[in-house]
Amino acid sequence: MNHDTVGIAVAQFAPVASRQSNLDDIETAAHAAARRGARVIVYPEYSSYFVNPFDASLAENAEDLDGPFVRTLTALAADLGVVIVAGLLEKADDGRRVRNTVVAVGGDGIRAVYRKLHLYDAFGQRESDWIEAGELAPPQTFVVDGLRFGLMTCYDLRFPEVARLLADAGVDVALVPAEWVRGPLKEHHWQTLLQARAIENTFFVAAADHTPPLGVGHSMIVDPQGVAIAQVGTATDIAVAHVDPQAIARVRRVNPALELRRFRVTPR
Repeated sequence: MNHDTVGIAVAQFAPVASRQSNLDDIETAAHAAARRGARVIVYPEYSSYFVNPFDASLAENAEDLDGPFVRTLTALAADLGVVIVAGLLEKADDGRRVRNTVVAVGGDGIRAVYRKLHLYDAFGQRESDWIEAGELAPPQTFVVDGLRFGLMTCYDLRFPEVARLLADAGVDVALVPAEWVRGPLKEHHWQTLLQARAIENTFFVAAADHTPPLGVGHSMIVDPQGVAIAQVGTATDIAVAHVDPQAIARVRRVNPALELRRFRVTPR
C-alpha cells in the first residue's frame, strides 16, 4: 500500500427495521474497514432504518440531522479517524413523508448532506408515495487527504446529469449509497451504470448496496477508466481500494472528454 494513496471502503449489508441493529452492523464494518486503511467508508441507502414494503414506520423512525444516528456516526468517525457516508431517513416537513438523505460525517460532525433527487417511481415501485424529493442545490462536497468527494443516491445513477454536476464541482470520487432492487437484468444495469458514470466523468465511483434478497449486492469501487478495482459479492462484507489521487490526472491527459464536451447541465 502506497502511503500517498487514500483508502476508500464500501460496506455492504442489509439494513433492517431496527435502528440499533443497523448501528451495530455499521460499527462492525467501520472497524474492519479502518483496520484495512480506509479513510472514507460508504454504507447503503436507508442505513438508519429500512422496511419492505414501506409503511408508516418510516416516518416514525425518521430523525433530524442532529439526531441519535448522526451523533453515533460522529462518535464512531472520531474514534476511528474516518469519514462515514450513510443513508439516513430524515424527518420531512409534512410529518407523513420522509427525506431520503445521505450524510457524510467526520469526527467533527457533518461534512456534507445530500437528499435524493430522483425518486424510484419505476419498475413497479412508488418511492414518491413515502419520500420527499430533494431540492435542486449545488453539490455539497468534502475533502479527505486531497481527494474531493461528492454524493448521489441509487436511482440517481440512471440520470447522468447528477454525476456530471459532481464532476463540474471538482469531485474526484462520487459516492453512491444504494438499495438497488433486484430484478431481471438489474445486476447488469447496476454494474454498467457505475462503470459508465466513472468513464464519462473520468473519476472514481464508490457504491454500497444492500445484500440480497432485496438488493443486488455487488458493491464496488470503480476507477476513472471504468475498471472495478475492489468489489463485494452478495454477502455482508466490505471492499477496500487504495486510490491514487494522481490517477485522475493521468487518465484525463489521455482522455480529456470533460474539456472537449460542448454541453452543460441546466435544471429542468
